[in-house]
Amino acid sequence: MPGAVAQTSTLALTNATLPYVLTLARQGVISGLESNPHLLNGLNVHQGKITCAAVAAALGYAYVPPLTALGSEGSFTIPYEQAS
Repeated sequence: MPGAVAQTSTLALTNATLPYVLTLARQGVISGLESNPHLLNGLNVHQGKITCAAVAAALGYAYVPPLTALGSEGSFTIPYEQAS
C-alpha cells in the first residue's frame, strides 16, 4: 500500500525513524545503542557476533548479549532478551 500514497508513506517513515537517526548521529553508533534500549533491540550482529537470540537460534549460532558484544556493562536490560 505505500506505493499508492508514496509521499505520505515517505513522510510517515521519516517522522518515525528520524529521532533514532539523530540519536546515532549525535552520540555515535556505540554510545547511541548503549543509551537507547529500543535501538539496542534492533541490533542483530556486531563484529561477527549474533546479538539477537532468535536469529542465533534460527541459524544455529552462539548468542552473545548485545551489551556484551558492544563491550558495555549497560544500565538497562532488554525485555525481549530476558525471555529467551
